[in-house]
Amino acid sequence: MAGGIGFGLSLSFLVLLLVGTYSAAAGLAGAGAGPGGRAVGLVKGAVPGKYQALVEKWGNLCPAINPALLAAQLYSESGWNPSAVSPADARGIAQFIPGTWAGHGIDGDGDGDRDIWDPSDAIPSAASYDCELAKDVASVPGDAASNMLAAYNAGAYAVIKYGGVPPYRETQGYVKTITTLAKSFARPVGRVAPSQQAAGAIYFAQKQLGTPYLWGGNGTPDQDGRFDCSGLTKAAYETVGIELPRVANDQYNAGPHPSRAELLPGDLVFFSDDLTNSREIRHVGLYVGGGYMINAPYTGAVIRFDKIDTPDYFGATRVTKDGAQALPQRVGASRAP
Repeated sequence: MAGGIGFGLSLSFLVLLLVGTYSAAAGLAGAGAGPGGRAVGLVKGAVPGKYQALVEKWGNLCPAINPALLAAQLYSESGWNPSAVSPADARGIAQFIPGTWAGHGIDGDGDGDRDIWDPSDAIPSAASYDCELAKDVASVPGDAASNMLAAYNAGAYAVIKYGGVPPYRETQGYVKTITTLAKSFARPVGRVAPSQQAAGAIYFAQKQLGTPYLWGGNGTPDQDGRFDCSGLTKAAYETVGIELPRVANDQYNAGPHPSRAELLPGDLVFFSDDLTNSREIRHVGLYVGGGYMINAPYTGAVIRFDKIDTPDYFGATRVTKDGAQALPQRVGASRAP
């Protein structure tokens, strides 16, 4: 990232910046959901471009699902990897077990076959299966999407038996995880509530100014306290009790996405050479206001302030604790630092 304002941006300036920004944002906390809590669209680039049309089309197959919810399921299951195979032999982008596929896979693209590995079949099949489950529990009171997700995890009988999401820790966790992740894929219809942990994360990052960059750096003593870009943001949020994934493109899904005009100090800001695909994000920084971020740029540089308004600016995330906790933990999921 070119340009910077040096290491002289003082803590007092940051405090004034934070106070002023949060005063202006005092009325944002209750906004962000569409009518009835349903998402009205997908955030640009959150779904890889080659799958976005499929998710938008099939995510509206029945009232119990929407494109953001379907995207959250697919991301949680496979991280958009159409070749994924689980230890339980779940296959493809939607992670169908072959036996389940045999009964519920559909020919989504109309080419005469049902291919578990083909996203053009697997994504429609995931939506269709969700809607089948929703129909099975349609008479159960409560939120249709939550009941559908619970049926996906625990079976329709359990949802019917308990009159809603059953009291199983795994099932309740699954429902919360997917509905939370969906907020990261949904295009906000109102302003996004400000983070309450932002000042602490910025305070940590500011103390690292001038530290040399290290690829793969997590700031450990054996690394002389050095970081790469996502190592720095991860460590900053750990100081306020939020555990982010290690790589930048997974950090993007740790909360909802404010627009450029709505940025507040503490938001994560992301950069990519492919502005249609969040899985190609290659850099992250911590926004501090005024068009600047603290970031660990690249080998040979030091942690510093840089401008965010560059051609490769992808977007931003307002980190939430629930959003971070909902993210799947995948080893080697990204090349992004």
